[in-house]
Amino acid sequence: MAHDGPKTEISFAGRFASSAFAACVAEICTIPLDTAKVRLQLQKKAVAGDGVAAPKYRGMLGTVTTIAREEGLTALWKGIVPGLHRQCLFGGLRIGLYEPVKNFYVGSDFVGDVPLTKKILAALTTGALAITVANPTDLVKVRLQAEGKLPPGVPRRYSGALNAYSTIIRQEGLGALWTGLGPNIARNAIINAAELASYDQVKETLLKIPGFSDNVFTHLLAGLGAGFFAVCIGSPVDVVKSRMMGDSTYKSTLDCFIKTLRNDGIFAFYKGFIPNFARLGTWNVIMFLTLEQTKKFFLREVPS
Repeated sequence: MAHDGPKTEISFAGRFASSAFAACVAEICTIPLDTAKVRLQLQKKAVAGDGVAAPKYRGMLGTVTTIAREEGLTALWKGIVPGLHRQCLFGGLRIGLYEPVKNFYVGSDFVGDVPLTKKILAALTTGALAITVANPTDLVKVRLQAEGKLPPGVPRRYSGALNAYSTIIRQEGLGALWTGLGPNIARNAIINAAELASYDQVKETLLKIPGFSDNVFTHLLAGLGAGFFAVCIGSPVDVVKSRMMGDSTYKSTLDCFIKTLRNDGIFAFYKGFIPNFARLGTWNVIMFLTLEQTKKFFLREVPS
């Protein structure tokens, strides 16, 4: 993610602000796909008589259409408030800390291309640290998105994001806001490594190819690559995280994994793969394109 030309630098405040802004823009644009992804992951096989009932949600577009038809168009943006809370904290920290942590791991005297292993280690570190801080916002976001699957007439547990925070603390205790932290750390550290390290590596590789330059097209290709790697690697952990946060009957991460495997089969861990890739691919393209442009406002030349 280096820049050509005169030597420039950006403060951590600038990195955090540009990262948080870029993450929020991407969140607003793609949360309907995230809502569809969560509904598909929370959908379990429904038994009807001696057979299995047809699932309510089918595919990304089908899920989006069903939600919009039955609950209204605004239901697709349910969870946007905690989603933006999450991106301000999680996005700002995981992306904003990546370059400083990567530089820490290679050392101040390092010259040349940073090894991929160091990029992965840096992204794992920032992903784990950031989600530890932001887990309550993730929990509330998933709870609000899951509300729509309640049968008609059943009262909703939460009237909004702030009410969800206070209700969870009052009824379940402060520690409940960190429910699912284990799988969430695993999921977000892994996906963060897949996103940031792959974007960094793909962009670095493309810039060595004649004809490529540090422009929007290169950022777009690198962003798509980041989204694809993130979904392939993180989808099983993502399914476990969504199920644990949306259903309190699971005792642990292992319990959720075993029950999902036994009841729904191995392919359940890739349930919602297409909407997940559509969301993460789109999310990464929008985020990285926005980030690369926003960072320019915070860059300053370093005196020789």
